[in-house]
Amino acid sequence: MAEDMKSTINNHKSLRILIVEDSEDDLLLMIRELKKGGFNPVYERVDTAAAMKKVLKENHWDIILCDYKMPHFSAPSAIALLKEIKIDIPILIISGKIGEETAAECMLLGAQDYIMKNNMSRLCPAVARELEEADSRSKRKEMEQALLHSQEKYQNILENIEDGYYEVDLAGNFTFFNSSLCRIIGYPKEEMIGMDNRQYTDKEGAKKLFHVFNQVYKTGEPSKEFDWQIIRKDGTKRHIEASVSLLKDSSGNASGFRGIVRDITERKEIEDKLRESEQMFRTLTEQSSDIIALVNREGVVTYENPATEKILGFKAEERIGGNIFDHLHHDDLKSAANAFNVLAKDVDAPPYRGEVRLRDKNGSWHTFDTVGSHLVQDRSITGGIISLRDITKRKKTEEALQKSEAKYRHLVEDAHEGIFQSTAEGRHITVNQAFANILGYDSPEEVVKNITDIAHQIYVNPEDRTKILQTIDKEGSVKGYETEFYRKDGSKIWVSINMHAVRDDQGKILYYQGIDQDITDKKRIETERQENIERLRRSLGATINAMAVTVETRDPYTAGHQRRVADLARAIASEMNLSSDQVDGIRMASMIHDIGKISIPSEILAKPTKLTELEFNLIKTHSQSGYNILKDINFLWPVAEIILQHHERINGSGYPYGLKGDEILLEAQILAVADVVEAISSHRPYRPAFGINIALNEITKNRGILYNPKVVDACLRLFNDKNYKFSI
Repeated sequence: MAEDMKSTINNHKSLRILIVEDSEDDLLLMIRELKKGGFNPVYERVDTAAAMKKVLKENHWDIILCDYKMPHFSAPSAIALLKEIKIDIPILIISGKIGEETAAECMLLGAQDYIMKNNMSRLCPAVARELEEADSRSKRKEMEQALLHSQEKYQNILENIEDGYYEVDLAGNFTFFNSSLCRIIGYPKEEMIGMDNRQYTDKEGAKKLFHVFNQVYKTGEPSKEFDWQIIRKDGTKRHIEASVSLLKDSSGNASGFRGIVRDITERKEIEDKLRESEQMFRTLTEQSSDIIALVNREGVVTYENPATEKILGFKAEERIGGNIFDHLHHDDLKSAANAFNVLAKDVDAPPYRGEVRLRDKNGSWHTFDTVGSHLVQDRSITGGIISLRDITKRKKTEEALQKSEAKYRHLVEDAHEGIFQSTAEGRHITVNQAFANILGYDSPEEVVKNITDIAHQIYVNPEDRTKILQTIDKEGSVKGYETEFYRKDGSKIWVSINMHAVRDDQGKILYYQGIDQDITDKKRIETERQENIERLRRSLGATINAMAVTVETRDPYTAGHQRRVADLARAIASEMNLSSDQVDGIRMASMIHDIGKISIPSEILAKPTKLTELEFNLIKTHSQSGYNILKDINFLWPVAEIILQHHERINGSGYPYGLKGDEILLEAQILAVADVVEAISSHRPYRPAFGINIALNEITKNRGILYNPKVVDACLRLFNDKNYKFSI
């Protein structure tokens, strides 16, 4: 019983639940219990009659879990509401205080069961039971509707079929018939009730009918169709064909006969035109692209259509009079001869279907789909008819496909990547040898046998398999998903997974298949590379810091300028959402952007008065000097180019080359704005500090003229909206 219940629960994993409950904690208790029992509940909570009525009309629910008493609602009211709107949904009462008497009252009102909140272990079995009973009720209703529909359909069929249907008592009097029978026999309905067959047949026909009915009555076996002639009310004669079977009452006793009547007068006339039909047959066969042959009982060819010459190259006169097995491949001769002998001896033998090979006039072999059947006249076999369809090209295609499949199997078996097929539940269907090798197993069979829970036996992080399946369900596949696997010996490896779902015509997942590649060495190399890059970054940072200190040592009045510029430039780059690599490059270049000033005499750098034009032109050479100092150093970023361009302006008025717009590196444009803002707002040997407001006014005034608008906007946001300040 427990196994049956567990099976039922597993079959109802997806469950839509309406929960009538005012306590969120109790709701969570129910959901947790259902999930523990194997269900996947989709639910909605209500605690009033109006809310319950609304969701019942809007959605379909599998079951209702209802608290007995709530501030504004109760279980009896919920049951009454369910009856009012006439929806058949199982309802279970969930309560912490309900007594046996009250529970019985709810059961009488229509509840299926009641569960005490202190004994929630009964919830899942009760839900499973009620789902099964609801399913049974639904199927019973469907069967009742189907039966009603079948009866109506039966009546409609009888009244609309062309054939006549009849029922007669044991004396042969009509007790029931359809309209078509009246039309066939030619009598109105009111005259046919109680009519005996002798009234519309002659003596010979009545005798034949009596014999058939008597045989059916004695044996209980239906008669095969037989025909006779009737005389209609207007005196005309028609040939009809009828079947007869025995009618029995509820006790199993014979009560009459019934059957189908068909007017075959026209068929009789058609039989008279058999010669015309034979001529039509000859016309059709001569136009057929398949070989069609007639043979006698000895297998001698009496006719072959022109397709024989087109396919095999033999003229009709070369084949007629010869044996049907001439030119047949010797390996096919025995089976073909046996089939022919069966057809030649057994009048009830089914048609023969098979493949044979025939040699054409040039000696080449052709493969044919063959259908053979006998010709019968008055239950005597007079010969046979054989059709042969040339499938030589198709057979070659099939052989090529088989070779391709074999090649594919070899590719899978010999591949270095692990190839697998697995179920959604977590078992492997097939794996190749490379997959077994990756996981440290001796053979694919060992993998399939021993790994019964892929997520927990293979994945170091089982949730990764869940993520992979969710991605496949959403996007169709995953490519290059990197995760760690356990090997057989417990060691860990890194793998890259490509995987997709194979579905049937209805979109249902049949299985998953994919490729696993061991990337442990690649991950190790990548880790070492990242460590080397980080060491290089630290080394470069230390070098740049040393350079910055060197510049500030020669220019004490601008001590800290490069550091403050670097911090502002880094903040602007981050505000513009540049990559972390670009932000690092801008910060490093800014830290030493004035390194070229080491080539400028100290007395000019520290001059307390305004510089002459000659002195200023000498100062302007520091960009080029900085570039010359750094150009041969293999930085991770274009540091030398940034320093060379940091005094260029987007309208071409800058130096040293008068570059414009996009000719200037974005990093240099950011450094330029940071340099201007820090320089104007800070003290200089030849002037006092102007302050940050003057500096921001400068870049605002020249936004889009000298400075990149996006860089200016980012800088203004930092100072105006995010309270950025220079550190001392």
